[in-house]
Amino acid sequence: MNVVIPNEILTATRMTEGEMKQEIAVMLFQKEKLTLAQASRFAGMNRIAFQHLLASRQISVHYGVEDFEQDIENLRAIGRL
Repeated sequence: MNVVIPNEILTATRMTEGEMKQEIAVMLFQKEKLTLAQASRFAGMNRIAFQHLLASRQISVHYGVEDFEQDIENLRAIGRL
């Protein structure tokens, strides 16, 4: 599914498309609707950069079993496990 953000919304918020995606990802992560991995992908950032973004906003990272399982899956996919 693709979401289209009208240019008038970006103009009104004075945000780029990337900034808007980051804001949405942060909000969904805070509401525990997305895992850390999902939110960082949605934001178009690597996980470390997304964690730095969260830290800059004093948002704690909740790292649960699902995140751990996703990390294991990702490591297997790239041949590191």
